Amino acid sequence: MASGFIICGATVVNEGATFQADVVVNKGMIVELLSTGEKKEDYAHFDTLDARGLYLLPGLIDDQVHFREPGLTHKADIYSESRAAVAGGITSFMEMPNTIPNTLTQELLEEKYELAAEKSLCNYSFYMGASNDNLNEVLRTDPKKVCGIKVFMGASTGNMLVDEPKTLEGIFAEAPTLVAVHAEYEPRIRENTLHFMAKYGDNAPPSVHPIVRDAEACYRSSAQAVELAAKRGTRLHVLHLSTAREMQLFSNNRPLSEKQITAEVCVHHLWFSDEDYQSKGNLIKWNPAIKSAVDREALWDALLSGKLDVLATDHAPHTISEKSAPYFKAPSGGPLVQHMLPAMLEKWKQGTISIPAIVEKACHAPAVAFKVKNRGFIRPGYFADLVLVNAKSQWTVTKENILYKCGWSPFEGTSFGSSVVMTIVNGNIVYNRGSFTSAGKGMRLEFDR
Repeated sequence: MASGFIICGATVVNEGATFQADVVVNKGMIVELLSTGEKKEDYAHFDTLDARGLYLLPGLIDDQVHFREPGLTHKADIYSESRAAVAGGITSFMEMPNTIPNTLTQELLEEKYELAAEKSLCNYSFYMGASNDNLNEVLRTDPKKVCGIKVFMGASTGNMLVDEPKTLEGIFAEAPTLVAVHAEYEPRIRENTLHFMAKYGDNAPPSVHPIVRDAEACYRSSAQAVELAAKRGTRLHVLHLSTAREMQLFSNNRPLSEKQITAEVCVHHLWFSDEDYQSKGNLIKWNPAIKSAVDREALWDALLSGKLDVLATDHAPHTISEKSAPYFKAPSGGPLVQHMLPAMLEKWKQGTISIPAIVEKACHAPAVAFKVKNRGFIRPGYFADLVLVNAKSQWTVTKENILYKCGWSPFEGTSFGSSVVMTIVNGNIVYNRGSFTSAGKGMRLEFDR
């Protein structure tokens, strides 16, 4: 159905409104929105998709994933994780540079795009990585073809911790495009780590994680990033905020399109709290750490009020054997792309957030914040990246229906009341009720900068 079909009778959720419509798709693009049942001679020969009783959303844009290719494909790869992503309603992703080798040159960056062109079921972009010694490479980044520059202001893989003041100043002053930061103050984390190593040795419980990587470490680094950006006029995006205290650094006093400093929150920081370490252990060990219920509520308040702009996953799979290691040896991160939308729809059913607000934060906002070209909205002239959702479909996450290459999820055993029925990428049905097609693979995202 890459050309000429009509999605009929869906409940469309788009740009703050919920309404019945038929959506016309042709040659990979959205052509027109019609009143339900409206007939037009021009479309008499088009196929029809019966979407009565289903919600139709723009495809989600996940601005932070780790798909592990190249170099770490025992954990995940672009095909396996993009497959899980489309099953979760994500039609575009932006992937991080801490693969092996680290993406620290323009040549290595382009090699990742070549891999995605061969393998990805959804649309893609890749961050250019920064280190203490590759500023010249960073400055060669094309803002129209690359989502942003990633700066780890906290521990990372390989040579990607950027902690030299002169280097940070140079990146913030001269970056040709958006700078996205992981902000945690590394000296504070090292100090806390040594304390708990001395106390517990190899037997530290995972519950110390939000104390090792505490609110002070987060706030101190986020505040530094915001101060640098304000000083240098940098287009800054702060990733995966996790504490109540950090919320004072961000504002909701202007439209997203006018903000120079934007902020993201991830689904695990909105779902779990430090009370869950007892049952989940290292499976919810992320950096930054999942913290208290008070922090979680502050994140929800900030998301709904507009201080936090974007909802994402920080999808970062590891094997179950790696996560089963003692706390200090277990890597941080976990898989989430398949389950973000069902989890957020569950929060809608609980009365925490509306469906239009989910669409705003997971579809529209990433498109606006990153200036993604012609995606993120259900509009004529935009790419047909669309998701059909059944909001009356009860199911439980089990090992049998987990699609991540790593084979596990922190949501295993959780029941959701909504499911993704169909995902359309560039006008191609790539996921349909449990079945996948490799036809019409994803495209490289472009940016209006």
